[in-house]
Amino acid sequence: MSRIEFEVLKPQAALEAFTDTWRRTQAGDDIPPRIVFGSLHALFSAITEKRLELVRFVAAHPGLNTHALAEQLSRNYKNVHTDVARLMELELLEKDSRGRLSAPFDEIVIHAAVRDAA
Repeated sequence: MSRIEFEVLKPQAALEAFTDTWRRTQAGDDIPPRIVFGSLHALFSAITEKRLELVRFVAAHPGLNTHALAEQLSRNYKNVHTDVARLMELELLEKDSRGRLSAPFDEIVIHAAVRDAA
């Protein structure tokens, strides 16, 4: 199962995570893709409920273009286009040369600590 991880970290913790990831990558470890946000607000601004719905729909119905996706979901094309563009920036959606969408991950994992690490 392929997955991507989203994590909410304070700046110092994000720097430490980057350093750890760099070292593990240099050692040849297989590390799942990860995107770090500075706050829950930033994460939920990037991954809205509507955008998550798009990812799930594309995962279940690969091969649709943006226009067909908007029609299938009964949503405004412009809004779907904007959401698809943002999801492609986050690499949660991919588009082939013919404009057909697919979801490269089976799972999105979100980590948000309640307490600072000891």
